[in-house]
Amino acid sequence: MKFRSLAVSLALLAAPAWAQDLTIGYLRLQETPPPTVSDLDLPPPDLGIAGARLGIEDNATTGRFTGQTYALDLVDIAPGEDIAAAAGPLLERTDLLLVDAPADALLSVTDLPAAADALVFNVAAPDNRLREGDCRANMLHALPSTAMRTDALAQFLVLRRWDELPMVTGGDPADQAFAASIEQSLRKFGLRVGDRKDWRYDTDIRRAATTEMPLFTQEFGRYDALIVADEIHDFARYMLYNTWEPRPIVGSEGLVPTGWHPVVEQWGARQLQNRFLEIAGRAMQPRDYAAWAAIRTLGEAATRTGSAEPEALRDYILGPDFELGGFLGRPLSFRAWNGQMRQPIPLVHPRGLVAQAPLEGFLHPVTELDTLGRDAPETQCTDFSE
Repeated sequence: MKFRSLAVSLALLAAPAWAQDLTIGYLRLQETPPPTVSDLDLPPPDLGIAGARLGIEDNATTGRFTGQTYALDLVDIAPGEDIAAAAGPLLERTDLLLVDAPADALLSVTDLPAAADALVFNVAAPDNRLREGDCRANMLHALPSTAMRTDALAQFLVLRRWDELPMVTGGDPADQAFAASIEQSLRKFGLRVGDRKDWRYDTDIRRAATTEMPLFTQEFGRYDALIVADEIHDFARYMLYNTWEPRPIVGSEGLVPTGWHPVVEQWGARQLQNRFLEIAGRAMQPRDYAAWAAIRTLGEAATRTGSAEPEALRDYILGPDFELGGFLGRPLSFRAWNGQMRQPIPLVHPRGLVAQAPLEGFLHPVTELDTLGRDAPETQCTDFSE
């Protein structure tokens, strides 16, 4: 009986003083991929969702000791349907939300009256404007901005002393946005884009790459690296090894700045990659990582605060004490001026990790991670200053 009493006493001491059930909504607007020459890179059907599910599993591991349970409420919307209309019923069930949708659709959700007191995580839209003039106080960003990626690439070019940098740009809006961000990043770090050409061919370049690509790039003359802005992965893959000058290709192909990649294996990342592979049967992609990080952020904040209220979670996440282990060599945190998650940016090619920004020599008075993307003195976001 004494042993039983001791066991009961220890169990009572270990029991949490509170218990919580946290339901996290995942709202996804399915997108029709833009037409491309090749269909080798079609997105997997569970893109993003698989990362969220792994995050729920990881939160549940801690929740067994803290008295918290986690559930994912998935709402999948067909292309062309009204995401704001679908968000209403979901917001009645939970005020913690991940949104996997393009920028305008995301804003239509965050601007709903029902979302005013919710906490919304952007896990799919990299648009710089969402962290600037179109920022929202109820919206945090787990996906790196385009500016974070292009700043990482610019740092690499500076360290390599590659300053002759022509650029080829596709016609998709995502290509144009990436090109504009590249130009801004290069100016930020003392470089500039050289000659620029637009890719506007509608022929099947797969059959003519060895003849068309050398001619297309011949007029660039001598240069250090060729920047390609092809975010929909249409034509740039056929430029590798087909340019007139034998030079590196960087940007959307070749050397690519990204939020996550299977070649990231240090800092415990291999364990995360393996756990993801076990539940999804494929490699983790940047959107999966963003969804995983958003779910883990909510779990960490709920554990530390003992609250499931969006306001309390938001205040803690944006505060100085929040840190999340993200398997990228540095703790992840959030910028108080625009809600963007700070994270290192791997620079990769398909078979290996080349570097990880912020790179050595790029200093900041608070954290070198803030050399990637919009720093506080540069921000045009005003919602977070209120």
